[in-house]
Amino acid sequence: MKDVLCVILGGGRGTRLYPLTKYRAKPAVPVAGKYRLIDVPVSNCLNSGLRKIFILTQFNSESLNKHITRAYRFDLFSESFVEIIAAEQSMEHADWFQGSADAVRKSFRHFNDPSVKYILILSGDQLYKLNFQELLRRHMEKNSEITVACNLVPEEETPELGIMGMDDSLRIREFVEKPAVGSDIARLRVSGGKYPASMGIYLFNKDILFDLLFGSKAVDFGREIIPAALQTKQVHAFLHDGYWKDIGSIGSFYEENLAFTRTDPPLDLFNEGWPFFTRPRYLPCSRITDSAVESSSIADGTLIERARITHSIVGLRSRIGSGAVIEDSILMGNDYYGLYTGDGEQRLDIPVPAIGRGCIIKKAIVDKNVMMGDGVKLINDKQVSEFENEFCVIRNGIIIVPKNTAIPAGMEI
Repeated sequence: MKDVLCVILGGGRGTRLYPLTKYRAKPAVPVAGKYRLIDVPVSNCLNSGLRKIFILTQFNSESLNKHITRAYRFDLFSESFVEIIAAEQSMEHADWFQGSADAVRKSFRHFNDPSVKYILILSGDQLYKLNFQELLRRHMEKNSEITVACNLVPEEETPELGIMGMDDSLRIREFVEKPAVGSDIARLRVSGGKYPASMGIYLFNKDILFDLLFGSKAVDFGREIIPAALQTKQVHAFLHDGYWKDIGSIGSFYEENLAFTRTDPPLDLFNEGWPFFTRPRYLPCSRITDSAVESSSIADGTLIERARITHSIVGLRSRIGSGAVIEDSILMGNDYYGLYTGDGEQRLDIPVPAIGRGCIIKKAIVDKNVMMGDGVKLINDKQVSEFENEFCVIRNGIIIVPKNTAIPAGMEI
């Protein structure tokens, strides 16, 4: 694994996750109460023995940069690193990253370690568990020049993914990026009636990647680099038999987050043999007073008083007032409890981020540092599918309250 350099793509705009990406890059979006999306690929790398990791950033990257700097620090005498490479101007390039392949091309001069033989390209916004040692082993056994990790998906999911056609040796012969609804792709179907979909995880021989990137002006791996390589390179598939989800929309983000409240979540965060890492925080245990909590996850440092919480995720430092009802919702928590004087006393003249007394929140995503007055109702009683005002955005019937929003007492949405 010392021969492998990992490059995680974290620079996309994440427009379909708006307004969660209004102030942050998509890989920095909080997930499962205390993590960020970027923690998943980084944790998979560290658990697999990968210790050389670059993260390419561009859009709204301050929050992501801060998280990486605070979360991943290694021994001074170690060769391990998790480092940010931000989009930059140079004598050769004066514009932004134009796509996934273009981002790697413009950053390639930073990958000049002669000990690196392979480059692993990952996405920064997916949920999965994968041992990359197995991927590298299969790559070497097949004498591959490129290996594409894939997951078997039903036909209804194919329009959002890159679908592959392969022979019995798992050599990829065809690659169809996001086939339109109604397309004839039955020839790509494998046993079980499913389709092999690219996970956006690519393992390249370093010299092959260099030739592909600098031998063309292609800007995207899925649409251009991989399809073009099929004719001249040894490209094989690695079948991943397990959970994998691309967090590309508000709907998928909402559903996959709430899956962590199940007794059998598809991604097990309680596995000590494969821990998921994140920024360490020195927070007290949560304090829950006279409340009913059912099928929910409560993060550290939370204060809950006489509330009812069902099928929900409550993030770090959340404060939930008396009589509040929270159902089928995701509360991302807060970055702080409040402002304090020099001697440690809380300033009562400045409002603190909290869910007020008697609030009712159903099927909603409440971003960080929201100040919600008493008696606010987020219930979407009229079942509106799409809506936006200064206090919230509704997408697919899900209410999203953007970061740092203050909602007046008694408001109903």
